[in-house]
Amino acid sequence: MEKRELKQGILKKLMSRFMRGGEDKAVNKDGRSKIRALVVDDSMVNRTIHHKLLQNLGIENQVVGNGKEAVDAHSSGNYFDLILMDMDMPVMNGIEATRRLRAMGVRSLIAGVTTRSLEQEKQEFMEAGLDDYQEKPLTAAKLVSIIHKINQSSSTPR
Repeated sequence: MEKRELKQGILKKLMSRFMRGGEDKAVNKDGRSKIRALVVDDSMVNRTIHHKLLQNLGIENQVVGNGKEAVDAHSSGNYFDLILMDMDMPVMNGIEATRRLRAMGVRSLIAGVTTRSLEQEKQEFMEAGLDDYQEKPLTAAKLVSIIHKINQSSSTPR
């Protein structure tokens, strides 16, 4: 399968997963909803890598440097279909940010992306409300894995 066909297939699956009636979402020229992602990481290098990976898949994305900025972005009315959340950040860490987002009713799919690999730390992060967990560095293959897991659970009410 060509790279372009793979991208189109992934985007088609994402589109079907994230089409939600009644929500204020941007649309493409052809009337389809755009996929929006939020990258939350205090490392400029990681933010840049994650931004580019998403961009290469045709996913519109915004980057912020800590969990408080992620909460603030949602509080100001922004909507994201996918959130890539780091665990260890200043101001507000990923665990607290994920808890607050879920408490606010945010239904975005949240994937924890961190260097932490201890099972207890992973469990605490998952219990905060993550839909998926990946160890850094995030690669195109890991991002596709997140997308596939998201699509597999699309029939389960959230």
